[in-house]
Amino acid sequence: MIYSSATIPVNPEGEPRLTREQAWKGLVLKARDARLFLPPGLCTRCDVVEESVSHIVREATIAGAELREIITFEPQRKVTFFQATGPREGAIINELFEGADGTLQLRFYCYLGLRGHAPNGPEERAEQEWMSGDQGYKSALLSTLKRTRELLAEGRL
Repeated sequence: MIYSSATIPVNPEGEPRLTREQAWKGLVLKARDARLFLPPGLCTRCDVVEESVSHIVREATIAGAELREIITFEPQRKVTFFQATGPREGAIINELFEGADGTLQLRFYCYLGLRGHAPNGPEERAEQEWMSGDQGYKSALLSTLKRTRELLAEGRL
């Protein structure tokens, strides 16, 4: 089982300020089209194939892997990506919340396994290490907020 968590401030010093609503819109847009948020060429397809008030289902090709995800929304608070098909199984969560000091925070956490690999085997341990490292999901949070600011400045959010 892979567990990883990272939390960053939404509005670090020196960055244009995002409201909760703006940060939320960025998270929803990322759920709908990962191509806008991932490095160029990493996500080559991202299609919403079903949607309702509470969730969407998307099919995507990310890093060459075919995925199907059920993505649920708790408005202004949480986006949960359930890995229905693809190399991973489990859930990835992006959550907006106020920290103890009242500042807006963005947290990522996940509970995942790798399909076709032994639980807690070398592949899962390597994935765990990557997720917890500098290039893992903390960098994804930072790039999500950076891209949200860019889209806002371009008038596309």
